[in-house]
Amino acid sequence: MATLISKFLQTNSEVKSWTQKTLNGELQTWTTDEVADAIANEKIVLIDVRTPAEYAFEHVEGAMLLPMAFFDPKFLPGEEGKTVVLMCGSSARSGKMACKALMSGRERIAHLDGGFAAWKKAGQPYITTDMASGAPVRKAPD
Repeated sequence: MATLISKFLQTNSEVKSWTQKTLNGELQTWTTDEVADAIANEKIVLIDVRTPAEYAFEHVEGAMLLPMAFFDPKFLPGEEGKTVVLMCGSSARSGKMACKALMSGRERIAHLDGGFAAWKKAGQPYITTDMASGAPVRKAPD
């Protein structure tokens, strides 16, 4: 379906992100640090493709929910100068939905490498649910 043409953006022998150029468009894979920086600088639209229950329990603040079960690329938002970045729990679902978006005619899309699990492991902030009250709580890095 897609052929890998290049892996790029190496710094200190560490792959920061990489891009696959496919017959349909460009699929970028971003690290947690790159996504966090892009959120802080308002350079992306972050779309969470997990289930509503997963999203309600914990999610990246500002991420919009578009569950995989109802994913249709025509509903992806477009903002001038911003990259759409998809995420899920591990990057499996977001990768599939990114490919689906490319197959539908989108020229460029990105997804978060490692998904929400990598986001938490990297110590990035997120919204979680207080199990006693059900209220949302900001979880800051330790």
